Amino acid sequence: MAEVTIYGAGIFGLSIGWACARRGAAVQIYDPNGVAAGSSGGPVGALAPHVPENWNAKKAFQFDSLIAAQDFWHGVEAASGLSSGYGRSGRLQPIADKKTLELAQAREIAAQTLWQGKATWQVMPADTQANWAPQSPTGWLIHDTLSARIHPRNACLALAAALRAWGGRIEPNGPEHGVVVHATGWQGLRDLSEQFEQPVGNGVKGQAALLRYSAPDAPQLFADALHIVPHTDGTVAIGSTSERAFSNPGDTDTQLDAVIARATTAFPVLRDAPIIARWAGVRPRAKSRAPMLGAYPSRTGHFIANGGFKIGFGMAPKIAEVMADLILEGRDTIPDAFRVATCLNAGSKSPN
Repeated sequence: MAEVTIYGAGIFGLSIGWACARRGAAVQIYDPNGVAAGSSGGPVGALAPHVPENWNAKKAFQFDSLIAAQDFWHGVEAASGLSSGYGRSGRLQPIADKKTLELAQAREIAAQTLWQGKATWQVMPADTQANWAPQSPTGWLIHDTLSARIHPRNACLALAAALRAWGGRIEPNGPEHGVVVHATGWQGLRDLSEQFEQPVGNGVKGQAALLRYSAPDAPQLFADALHIVPHTDGTVAIGSTSERAFSNPGDTDTQLDAVIARATTAFPVLRDAPIIARWAGVRPRAKSRAPMLGAYPSRTGHFIANGGFKIGFGMAPKIAEVMADLILEGRDTIPDAFRVATCLNAGSKSPN
């Protein structure tokens, strides 16, 4: 039986562990802070696609992962008996002006080919969405059916329970056995930067809020660069800030107040919804702006899975499979844009 040791019990570490366990590996995950203690424990959970244009390997990979997500999360829920909060409920976006409307219409045509008939991107009148729609200056909205939502912390808890049901262990620390995967978030990127003496990546703080408002079957919204995500438990998440400079990773402040104000301006139905939680965390952003996957340079039998800035949960189903392919079977299907070497090259070209 193959043995796999994973450092980090966030979405990358847990999903890779789950994929390996399902292939018969003995998996142990170590995280001194516990499951979803970092950015994977945030409230937002917007699984949103890239726009259907200028197609490349990164966009194709994400598309495949979003399509695979339903089976992936249903499998996790069946094994764990817990809800991940997953639902492919779609997304609405306002269209600001005539130029944006023309671009959206062009993307509607492109999606018919690029999304392979598995999802749609449609321009529609805002009044067709009744009371659940962002403010749109043109009276038009984009509705896509590829976007999905998930409850990040619940999803990680479901993954942990599924992994344990298949014999996996999750502990604060312990001895290494077999191959080793480093999925250690923004602190891991910081350590890699020090090790390789170049900027490999950094942490970007995000602040988000959870409101009490029930719209469990409604699509998520994207307006004024904010994600507004209704969950199945009668809450709506709003996020987030993107702070490159910060002193207190876990503190919320007036920047979150501004986010809430922007969200309620774009979507007035939430103005009277009570705020029930405020959250802050630091997300790992690789220098290449893509996930950082592959063999750990100069460390035989060690691998890296990091850098899931804003797209970690959406990418996780396919990242789990390609990493399991690599570490268990030696089969490398990682896109060039995601390779560790690509990130190191990106870091050597310009300062962080």
